[in-house]
Amino acid sequence: MKIETKNLVKKYNDKVVLNLPQLVVESGELWGLVGNNGAGKTTFLRLILDLTQASEGQVFSNGTDVAKDESWKEYTGSYLDEGFVIDFLTPEEFFRFVGATYKMSDNEIRAILERLRPFFNGEILDQDKKYIREFSKGNIQKIGIAAAMLSQPKVLILDEPFANLDPTSQISLKRILKELNQEKKTTILISSHNLNHVTEICTQIALLEKGNIIREVRNTAQFGQLLAELESYFAVGN
Repeated sequence: MKIETKNLVKKYNDKVVLNLPQLVVESGELWGLVGNNGAGKTTFLRLILDLTQASEGQVFSNGTDVAKDESWKEYTGSYLDEGFVIDFLTPEEFFRFVGATYKMSDNEIRAILERLRPFFNGEILDQDKKYIREFSKGNIQKIGIAAAMLSQPKVLILDEPFANLDPTSQISLKRILKELNQEKKTTILISSHNLNHVTEICTQIALLEKGNIIREVRNTAQFGQLLAELESYFAVGN
């Protein structure tokens, strides 16, 4: 599933915070977006998910304008922040709720969760009396990410997925994302402050700064050079 922007602009109080005349995430890419705080990363992801309205332009998912047609929701999974979970439910209750929206059976839900058990690291499942709000930030993030992947979406969108996760969970998540991309051909978009995570797993990387894409690299052989360039770029405080 391809994601594409056309003359996309987002303004707040007449200040342009995002300006993407044309950006294409090709079907089957594991696409990484890096940038400083305030660069516009989360704003872009929220526009893709129709959670905020564009000031100008459009976002297309598989050729569909996301602001005018909701069919893209059937094949899209996402987790941006804790607002994406229902924290007065237990994890199992929440997973069943999400699965029901995709008309998944209990057996289908259970099978997916079992495959994700290594990612949970013994801290999420089989705790029927513990509500999501009682978990640590890292475990809440795991729950949200798992829920986003539950329906095996064709498009997966994650904002800072490695933040708050311990090293073991980060390694597990990288493996899961690469498997989804390589085996299921899932189109994955992630934003991250961590340059190493992005260059390690992504097939394409874009640098967003002050609302503009200033560099894109699709050749993974150049990622090592890109990492050095990005480290130098961010070090000078642009």
